[in-house]
Amino acid sequence: MTPPSSESLPPPPDTLPLAPRAKTAPWDRIKALALDSLSSAHSRRAYGKALDDFQQWCNTNAADGFNKATVQRYRASLEERGLAPSSINVRLSAIRKLASEAADNNLCDTEVAAAIGRVKGAKRHGTRTGNWLTPAQAEKILALPNRATNKGKRDRALLCLLIGCGLRREELALLAIEHIQQREARWVLVDLVGKGQRVRTVPMPAWTKTAIDQWMAAAGITGGRLLRAVNKGDRIVGEGMTAQSVFAVVEQCGKRIGLGIAPHDLRRTFAKLAHKGHAPLEQIQISLGHASIQTTERYLGIEQDLTDAPCDHLGLRV
Repeated sequence: MTPPSSESLPPPPDTLPLAPRAKTAPWDRIKALALDSLSSAHSRRAYGKALDDFQQWCNTNAADGFNKATVQRYRASLEERGLAPSSINVRLSAIRKLASEAADNNLCDTEVAAAIGRVKGAKRHGTRTGNWLTPAQAEKILALPNRATNKGKRDRALLCLLIGCGLRREELALLAIEHIQQREARWVLVDLVGKGQRVRTVPMPAWTKTAIDQWMAAAGITGGRLLRAVNKGDRIVGEGMTAQSVFAVVEQCGKRIGLGIAPHDLRRTFAKLAHKGHAPLEQIQISLGHASIQTTERYLGIEQDLTDAPCDHLGLRV
């Protein structure tokens, strides 16, 4: 039987069944509690979409209330729809957050929330390799923007920051000119606030600083957001760019060289090329803003090498 399309479903309910403390509670209130507890705009966006999908599903499938059994049925429905394990786990994480915040605000029994928190996620089989550019591809995409135009100068600065500094697109969209400073005789981006509100300083290569200088001179800006919108008439408008606009620029440039890439692929390119160039792993971790070295290792797909191990490079004669 073909599942109904989203267009054929009735409008989502305004309330979510909660058991056993209360019959219903305003959906918007519970969703707001869950989203307001998140510090990352990216997480709020992803969780918001996940909760909207869950709300729609609950409209016809949650007659017995919001409980562990309901969430398990929802997980099964996601698997039947063929969603990837990572997508399923993001949605389940959003629901766990929803249950936790509902319990903390006396809208749901703590036992029910705890049971929902124990719903197992989907298992991942294998490790995602990810996507990144070769040195030749990176140089090719950096050469694409037309530097005779304002848009070209901006896009080149944007690409140089992603590949040269490994920034996230949200960090790039919020990057201010005041972040660009000198430390120990080199240009760096100071006090960047990343995931988990972690603050870091990121060195930049000389070619990235040159691209920034060319863009700033053309734009005539000396403060505030570094990247600005450019209209079809090649005029600079507004006071910044959105993370989605950054995504669109990278996507369009990728298509021009026959690649389907996103900003995070350029961040991964930074890490991969730095690692191949023998940059210390812990320094790559610091530049990326990862909380642990294990995250960076997974990011790079590093595995233990027993034929050329660290102990083979100690240089001791015993």
